[in-house]
Amino acid sequence: MENRIDKNSYTIFFAIAMVLIVGSLLAFAASSLKPTINENKRLEKQQNILYAMGVNNNDEGSAVFVSTEEAPELFSKYIKKQYVIQDGKATENDQAYLIDVKKEQASAKAGNVRKLPLFIGEKDGQTFYIAPIRGKGLWDAIWAYVALDKNMVVQGAYFDHQGETPGLGANIKQRFFMDDFIGEHLLDASGNFKGIDVAKGNADPKNENKTDNEVDAIAGATITGNGVTAMIKSDLKLYKSYFDNLKNN
Repeated sequence: MENRIDKNSYTIFFAIAMVLIVGSLLAFAASSLKPTINENKRLEKQQNILYAMGVNNNDEGSAVFVSTEEAPELFSKYIKKQYVIQDGKATENDQAYLIDVKKEQASAKAGNVRKLPLFIGEKDGQTFYIAPIRGKGLWDAIWAYVALDKNMVVQGAYFDHQGETPGLGANIKQRFFMDDFIGEHLLDASGNFKGIDVAKGNADPKNENKTDNEVDAIAGATITGNGVTAMIKSDLKLYKSYFDNLKNN
């Protein structure tokens, strides 16, 4: 008598059953973990925003966030207002930090008006305007939170990446690189937007000239540096009209 489990139909049925079972388990796991994942993303954004405006636990050489336990309270303490800028109009929105910059970039490419989140922070009598930006490095996405004053001078920044090369492009999230941006001007002397070039041939390696619109590049990370340059120039330029209105009012 033929063994039924030797038939091809049994093998196909078993494979289909396993796919359905595994798929159902994965879907259940994803659904169950979604609230936790979303909460972790929310806390990470708060940490990034706070870091950029100087609310962090940095030691002498390392970049250290405030803890996830501290982040919500400190975010409420230091972030006074959140805005969504769209079509030249700034609207206060306390959920602006939940805006997905990646999705907004894709939406803009499809012809829609992009939503730009902006966070107003206050610390030690100083006002910070923190903008999230996103671009492309050598291998994958790079992004940053940049804190500015009303003249579009950088007051702090946090950079991160999806998969840049360790020891090379991945160093954009190291303090020696991020701290170089502090004090850099995004505008030229005439008030035109210039951005900041991550320059391989920078003639100011100690970064003493803060009005040259340049910082020194990371050795061996030219493409990642070019991505940072492009990201700053394309995304932060979108905020210039807001700062123009800020100075005129």
